[in-house]
Amino acid sequence: MTTSPEKVWLDDDNLWVILSDGRTIGAPLAWFPRLLHAEKKARDDFELSVHGIHWDSLDEDISIEGLLTGLGDQTHPKRNHAA
Repeated sequence: MTTSPEKVWLDDDNLWVILSDGRTIGAPLAWFPRLLHAEKKARDDFELSVHGIHWDSLDEDISIEGLLTGLGDQTHPKRNHAA
């Protein structure tokens, strides 16, 4: 069964999503620098899909699967600093 976003909104600090199964999840905007630094108009201009949320003007895609597993922006994966 796919859990899809039903409603999305952002406040000053968090992204909030109501899922089709009734859960509400939140994630800090600090996880998503493009959203954190975007103007309100750009933040509010998104599209919902079965699998997540897309902001065309910000080139940002957030999957529900990623939110549920606690993943933030994966554009720059953590580098291994071990010598």
